[in-house]
Amino acid sequence: MNNFDSTRIADWLTGHEPQMIQTADFIFNHPELAYQEKMSSKCLADFLEKEGFQIEWNTAGIETAFTASWGNGKPVIGFLAEYDALAKLGHACGHNLLGTAVVGATCALKSDMETGGTKACTIRVYGCPAEEIMSGKIVMNDQHVFDDLDVAVTWHPFDTNRVSNDIWQSQDIKNYIFHGVSAHASKSPEEGRSALDAAELMNIGVNYLREHVPGDVRMHYAYIDNGRPANVVPDYAKTNYFIRSSKRSRTEDASERIDDCARGAALMTGTTVEIELLGSCKEMKVNRVLAEVYYEAMTHIPTPEYTQEELDFAAEITKEAGLSNNGIYFSGLAPLEPEPVPISIGTDVSEVSHTVPTITISAATMCKGTPLHHWAAAKQAGMSIGQKGMMYAARCMAEGTKLLLSKPEYLRETWEFHLGTPQT
Repeated sequence: MNNFDSTRIADWLTGHEPQMIQTADFIFNHPELAYQEKMSSKCLADFLEKEGFQIEWNTAGIETAFTASWGNGKPVIGFLAEYDALAKLGHACGHNLLGTAVVGATCALKSDMETGGTKACTIRVYGCPAEEIMSGKIVMNDQHVFDDLDVAVTWHPFDTNRVSNDIWQSQDIKNYIFHGVSAHASKSPEEGRSALDAAELMNIGVNYLREHVPGDVRMHYAYIDNGRPANVVPDYAKTNYFIRSSKRSRTEDASERIDDCARGAALMTGTTVEIELLGSCKEMKVNRVLAEVYYEAMTHIPTPEYTQEELDFAAEITKEAGLSNNGIYFSGLAPLEPEPVPISIGTDVSEVSHTVPTITISAATMCKGTPLHHWAAAKQAGMSIGQKGMMYAARCMAEGTKLLLSKPEYLRETWEFHLGTPQT
């Protein structure tokens, strides 16, 4: 890359680091579940409005979704912010950091454009609720919110600094609701038809099914409390299923076969079953052109350095949580893999990636070996280790977008790759 100059973006982020940390801390200390993120979304929108973005609420008819815009004309670059938390775990996926870094990146990029450092364009920040239940961006995408974007940009907290060259999983999320007939479980059980029996038989069928699906298929479930005591034949039982794989066709096949397990269980028990589809998405569509552009920018950005106190904290949490890292808690920029990497987790960003070319950055907001959706991830998301990863991610997104805009052919090649055909 010729004449890579990141001074203005780096200076803006350094000058606003206290404000960004304060924002991330506020969201961390006020965790809100999916579609309830009123304080979190307002916190980010207020930040953007003070920096000159125009805010529109109720994007796609969702109360806690917003669109923040600055600039005009093409290209239009959309940044995807998240801010929902997990029940009982809080921000164990680091979304307090995720949304804040997106806001910081866009404001730094705007500042650079205003001084002529980056080609002018339209910047949009989408406040996207309910990622943890695989919903917000899927609803927004179905409402065509992202259709006029040229590129979508986001990131996610992890334990590694890299371009996310990952195929996040295709998913179906379903509830299976069984209805039976209640009766006294001791005096007249023969009069009952147990919905709980049906749910258990369904799960047994699914567990036998595991042997006969491709190796990347994941099927996991949880019971949702039916509120019935043990001395009553339960006339109601409900389970929640996540059905996943790295390819949509395999997810659909497994999902249909699980539906058959539910229907068979209902038939065996004299009950009925409702199948409720809560959410569905395709696997991530990785864009090689974007991956290479953003990786090139990241090679010029120093990865975070850690104090002895932070290293001691990483050692302590490694021991306490039983993490596997051989005492190597942090590392620099990981190389860009030659081919996409299937991973066993999902995100609603995947659905957006089929509408518009999408890039995801990964940044280390936790020491190596820390799993997502774990108390150790939450603990680091609320302190300086997580904050350093957040600042690094903000700079990577801003600098990568600056590089993307520096040459018209980058966007043209991005769309050629996305569509699989040369553009004329």
